[in-house]
Amino acid sequence: MPLDDLSWLSLAERQRVNGMSYTKRRVEFLLGRWTAKRALATAESLPADLAELAALEILPADDGAPVAHFHGRPLARRMSLTDRAGWAVCAVSPSLVEVGCDLELIEHRTPAFAADYFTPSERNLATSAASELQWQLLTNLIWSAKESALKVLRTGLRRDTRSVEVTLGAGDGSDWTPLTVESTEGRTFHGWWRRYGEFLLTVAADQPLAVPVALEEPPALAGARPRHSWLSHPR
Repeated sequence: MPLDDLSWLSLAERQRVNGMSYTKRRVEFLLGRWTAKRALATAESLPADLAELAALEILPADDGAPVAHFHGRPLARRMSLTDRAGWAVCAVSPSLVEVGCDLELIEHRTPAFAADYFTPSERNLATSAASELQWQLLTNLIWSAKESALKVLRTGLRRDTRSVEVTLGAGDGSDWTPLTVESTEGRTFHGWWRRYGEFLLTVAADQPLAVPVALEEPPALAGARPRHSWLSHPR
């Protein structure tokens, strides 16, 4: 990702990033935009040169959800962005189907966290863990799936996380494994999850979703390690 040459950003994006006071926020913004533009360029069969990437712009809708534009016009597809510990993922829908994605580290979550944010059924699932590592995996997986579904609803964490409930399909996440999320209104979100080393990635949509396809094989996340790359790039 170029950090010095920002010609791949639109004018508005350059103005926005130049106004950021904190290096961490600046680098995370650039990482997310670079990832999204490369994903969108591939999905749209566009050249990946810097000028074409500058014509791709991610703008917030009225509800804050990211909407992809090309030369000022919205694209006929939905997208979702997520980043964690120096890595970013962009999920691109093949159509106007709403999609959400979330990337999490497999790290310790306390029982108090589960009590505050999980439904009783989800808490029962988490407490069935046979080891600390499985507890970490389950609690972060449930949280991540909720985040993905709340992005599909275009509310994010403005909505009570207990208003959506996660059910996991059979599988250990070594390959794409199914999951579903039910909302209190009776809506069903179909999704997938996969483990990449110390990371968990979830994807959800408001319609049945084919197995996600990476832009490259193996995906960069396959060898990912948590990092804080912004520390080596002071403004």
